[in-house]
Amino acid sequence: MNEERSIGSVIDAVRDALKGTGFEYEILVVDTSSKDRTREIAREKGAVVVDEPRKGYGRAYKTGFDRANGDVVVTLDADCTYPAEDIPRLLKVLVDENLDFISANRFGNMEEKAMSLKHRFGNWVLTTTTNILFRTKLKDSQSGMWVLRKETLKKLELRSDGMPFSEEIKIEAFRKLGAKEIGISYKRRVGEVKLSSWKDGRKNLGFLFKKRFGSG
Repeated sequence: MNEERSIGSVIDAVRDALKGTGFEYEILVVDTSSKDRTREIAREKGAVVVDEPRKGYGRAYKTGFDRANGDVVVTLDADCTYPAEDIPRLLKVLVDENLDFISANRFGNMEEKAMSLKHRFGNWVLTTTTNILFRTKLKDSQSGMWVLRKETLKKLELRSDGMPFSEEIKIEAFRKLGAKEIGISYKRRVGEVKLSSWKDGRKNLGFLFKKRFGSG
């Protein structure tokens, strides 16, 4: 939503990364009623723009998954933070190790000022809570870069339409699929930060307890 400053660069980076690899691919941009030139730029770059007027991080991903035609789905934010150049490396690991799901860990090689201290602390709280409640060993429960086999999504119970979707898909994948966490580089975002730190953090934390002990 409203990523006109970066969407073109992200699409170019994905294309450059996959050039010469032999992979057939499509680029989907799930758009939530952008008011700027995000949609126009994405189409000019040859991406398929998918309309999803219903707000919600998880809702956007679910819509994108439904529309994706490939056997494997790779996710990226539209703000230049995640390394598109790592896509071939992650795909190779998925195939070579016969995995179903890879989650990228941003903390191994993070650019200076790419994440505020407040967000680092919040991620630590959420990741630690996730690991305790669900007996996982994640280092980054909030990462938004994943590589997954589309057919395995039907095995996952993904209920959240909001920000907790990011932690939920990892919980489900690491409990039910062949999953692995791999380190990546992480850069400062281009454009406006849309995360509402305390509000989203409280929602994510509450969701973890509901999923573990209730009907989350």
